[in-house]
Amino acid sequence: MGLDLRWPIGIMFFLLGLILVITGLTTDPAIYKRSLDININLYWGGFLVVFGAAMMAMAWRGGQKVKNSFEGMSTPAAGQPPVEKKS
Repeated sequence: MGLDLRWPIGIMFFLLGLILVITGLTTDPAIYKRSLDININLYWGGFLVVFGAAMMAMAWRGGQKVKNSFEGMSTPAAGQPPVEKKS
């Protein structure tokens, strides 16, 4: 197969969320007076970290399922369907 798109998407959202969480934790709270004291960087950063981690977990789990589905199969000749090995 190829690269599972959930890996780069998950990594991108995880890193962007991590940047927002760090920004939300380190900025001066006075800048959030304009937004009713809501630290939107911290909240959205946390959401993006969770979403990115979920995407990476699904990509890892999907890779495990593909790997396990080929165990017990022999290598077929060109154009032939896979055949289960008999023990």
